[in-house]
Amino acid sequence: MDRNLRAILYFTAISCGLAWLVAWPLWQGDGLLDTRFGVVALAMMFTPAVAALAMVFIVERPAAKLRSLGLWPLKPAGRLLRFLALAFIVPVALILVALPVGDALGVYRADFTGFSAFKAMLATAGEGELPLPIETLVALQFVNVLIGALINLLPALGEELGWRGWLLPKLMPYGPVKAIVVSGIIWGAWHAPLVLLGYNYPLAPGWLGMLMMIGMCILVGAAFGWLRLRSASVWPAALAHGTFNAAAGFSLVFAAAGAPINTVNATILGWSGWIVPLLLAIVLLATKQFHEAPASGNRAGQFPTHPPAAG
Repeated sequence: MDRNLRAILYFTAISCGLAWLVAWPLWQGDGLLDTRFGVVALAMMFTPAVAALAMVFIVERPAAKLRSLGLWPLKPAGRLLRFLALAFIVPVALILVALPVGDALGVYRADFTGFSAFKAMLATAGEGELPLPIETLVALQFVNVLIGALINLLPALGEELGWRGWLLPKLMPYGPVKAIVVSGIIWGAWHAPLVLLGYNYPLAPGWLGMLMMIGMCILVGAAFGWLRLRSASVWPAALAHGTFNAAAGFSLVFAAAGAPINTVNATILGWSGWIVPLLLAIVLLATKQFHEAPASGNRAGQFPTHPPAAG
């Protein structure tokens, strides 16, 4: 086994092992209804960062540690800013476009004009008249996503330091397709402690929920990976991840009242929501957007696409 592959296996064992360790109180308690769920889920998001830091500072100890994680350098500034802007746009676009696609395929009942499900939810929560017109409240959700993306940046970085900061560049020597697929599988499998409890896919058996999560992570991970590689920085991927989490609730904003949402079929989590991310990944691969990350200085951001020699 070559040294690179051994490091990837160590990282996977540490990140997934820590995730199970952190989530174990939920399995011993009340699962997703446990009062500790929020704290556990937040702590779990930092386990990939712990694994990545362990690999960089203890196992491998490269000379340019921050560069190997994609944390530094923050230049060229113009390129980084462009990809940070895309980190706001791409996740929201993928989440929103999944809704009319699901509506057209008959797996998601949308209400893009009356916002009936959102209106009913707000009326129930407020126990009275809405404080503002429903259209204004919908528009404010986009502002909330912007604010939420910034709030989510730190915990999202806890994941992205592992998945796209350290892992994806390590997999790139085996080719971009393998790198995207394998990193997506590992990212999806890492969710097992929560998905098997019914998180994200509450209407599906555990094994199906895991397959769906892995599929979603491969395709969405391709978009996050593109941001990471083309910017030569982990920050756009972390911001995209934070934006993705903040925008996930749009499926409730644009749903029709009284229509249950099965996330196996609908939203970005379901198969209908994978169509556009799949097309995006195909276009990015066809135009060789994963082959090289333009880096400043010594071009250390480039990733070879041939397997490393055995160690």
